[in-house]
Amino acid sequence: MCLGAAPFARLRLAVCLLLLGLGTLPGTSQAKDTLIWLMRDMPPVTIFTGPDQGQGAIDKLMPLLIARMPQYDHLLMRVNRARGLQMLNEPSFTCDPTLLWTAERAKKIIYSIPTYAVFANGLTVRKDDLARFTPFIANRQIDLKALLASKTAKIGVVAGRSYGPVIDEILSQVPEEEISSHYGNDAIGSMLQMQRLSRIQAMISYWPEARYQALQQGIRETELVFLPVKDAPKYQFTHIGCSDTEQGREAMTIINREMRVLREEKLIELYAEWLDPKRREEYLQDAKTFFIDK
Repeated sequence: MCLGAAPFARLRLAVCLLLLGLGTLPGTSQAKDTLIWLMRDMPPVTIFTGPDQGQGAIDKLMPLLIARMPQYDHLLMRVNRARGLQMLNEPSFTCDPTLLWTAERAKKIIYSIPTYAVFANGLTVRKDDLARFTPFIANRQIDLKALLASKTAKIGVVAGRSYGPVIDEILSQVPEEEISSHYGNDAIGSMLQMQRLSRIQAMISYWPEARYQALQQGIRETELVFLPVKDAPKYQFTHIGCSDTEQGREAMTIINREMRVLREEKLIELYAEWLDPKRREEYLQDAKTFFIDK
């Protein structure tokens, strides 16, 4: 009890209150594991700078997901692609909320259920250069393999990025010197500038990503054309990937449970906000079937 007779009552009460206060300090309770979330700058999914900072689809998802995982402390860490993959491959407690599945990555990284679908990567070209690509276009799709084999256009890519199995396989068959690889967080913006200067004629990207970066540079959307790649799916499914450790596997069980709710109730709408009106309507209609059997 914290009560007693005078003259020790006040002293005893003070000591008890002090002990109670100490019991509420973080260091005196059982420490939680800290889950490190690896955040890469990929507008408009994640936006690190500018007027839309923190307004990307995944930026808005993270507080919702974190609130549903109170058993962990959470730390959002900004990394580039290379550092992020390095940390995921280490025996650490790290997760990346924006990861495409590849067989090579899956050797050391555990993947969640599909968390959301994005319009697949394709070729972004300047409208003024479209005639160069016409011989390789059929049914509104570009034959990327034939285009690269023709060596009639210099194509830019983001170094180290997976573009999905179809495009990755095509690029793997092309000598490195025939592809213009770009590094850094602003690789897409740099390639748009190089297109303007005719140093490259096209780049492989997500359309919402290219559209967002173009608008930041004062490039009108009507100046660009997006060409889906022949044989590539319309959509690519993105996952959360975590280090393949005991902690990572335990967290993934919780992530899968919570994302089954959040992906349909929240994330579809958050991604759709960044699409142009025509694609937004198409995406929301298609989204009704995204997660059947997934």
